[in-house]
Amino acid sequence: MLQWQHQGTDHQAAWRSESGLPAPRRVVVADDTMPADTAYRLACEGTALLWQGDFHNARLLIDALKRRLDKPAGKSTAKARKQLRSASNKPEPTAAEAFHMHRMAQGQRARVLNSVLVALQPDYSIKLRRAPDWREACTEAWGTPAADAGVQVLTLRELTGVVGAHEWRKKGVDMPLLGKNARIHPHYGVFSPVRGEYVAMVHEAPLAFGMRELAFDIGTGTGVLAALLAKRGVKQVVATDTSSRALACAQENIERLGVTDKVELQQTSLFPEGQAPLIVCNPPWVPARAVTTLEQAVYDENSTMLRGFLSGLREHLSPDGEGWLVLSDLAEHLGLRSREELMGWIDAAGLYVVYRMDAEPTHGKAQDSTDPLHAARSAEVTSLWRLKAKA
Repeated sequence: MLQWQHQGTDHQAAWRSESGLPAPRRVVVADDTMPADTAYRLACEGTALLWQGDFHNARLLIDALKRRLDKPAGKSTAKARKQLRSASNKPEPTAAEAFHMHRMAQGQRARVLNSVLVALQPDYSIKLRRAPDWREACTEAWGTPAADAGVQVLTLRELTGVVGAHEWRKKGVDMPLLGKNARIHPHYGVFSPVRGEYVAMVHEAPLAFGMRELAFDIGTGTGVLAALLAKRGVKQVVATDTSSRALACAQENIERLGVTDKVELQQTSLFPEGQAPLIVCNPPWVPARAVTTLEQAVYDENSTMLRGFLSGLREHLSPDGEGWLVLSDLAEHLGLRSREELMGWIDAAGLYVVYRMDAEPTHGKAQDSTDPLHAARSAEVTSLWRLKAKA
């Protein structure tokens, strides 16, 4: 429960956080009269601001906090930092150190921006001036509110994320490789397949005749690769995921794409029972701790899913079958995993590489020289590793 005091009266409400953030310990009521500088100071000190003013102004406050966070250091400050580093004889940070510093900075930024809170009524409505009606988006993300539901408080950023996911779900992502006017519609909490290079490689990889009988899609997410395999002529695809949200999303997409009779969904970790001549997996690429639900599609601490896929692949491959591992080498450029380490896992799993297809990234960050991780992103290559079991 979130607790606060206002005008001498104690209040409490249920705390909601999709990413598992703890309820703030210090909460003050804020409205249109609070200056942005005051809000910024309180947020930096760890005080949450429960908004009770105009809803539009709450969103403007978030923008004001962003401007203060993004304000570049003055020349004197930057010079002082450079002199301090020179005096301490500290070398420039390694790629791994730069990544961890970037993640720490992201975390601090998120803590400040997550300081603005709003209250949702039991029916998901918002009792603030000029508040939009976002009940449909909330119901889509969290389900119909319980009959005994009370007031809930959450961060404004999380609430706008729910609405953003709702818009993505309506609009969808264009997927021409799945057919004319084909689109994939991601759900809340399910990663959108916006990076098309890995989809293109699965579309182009040679599909031997035996592979057309059965394929496993491990960690299906939106179901995009399962649908693609079905469209390529695979008679039966068994797609797995641990997330009920992902499976509901995949079910909706395969129905919309007309491949329900070819795709079976299972809620399980990694492999279904049995063997298949083709097993495809696109695991998270970066071995780091995920903070939010969406980050779980990108970050996987200790490469748990990647190593689990490799170690179990041989057992689940039919004789002469292939495993297709779709993986970016971004972790290698960040110094978080070496190519030698990856090859060692492949060898230890009793596998060998038949062929590797490579594709350069097409997303905007790869060309953004202002991105803190630009050096790694600009060198990134996404690969489809075709793996077979050793004799």
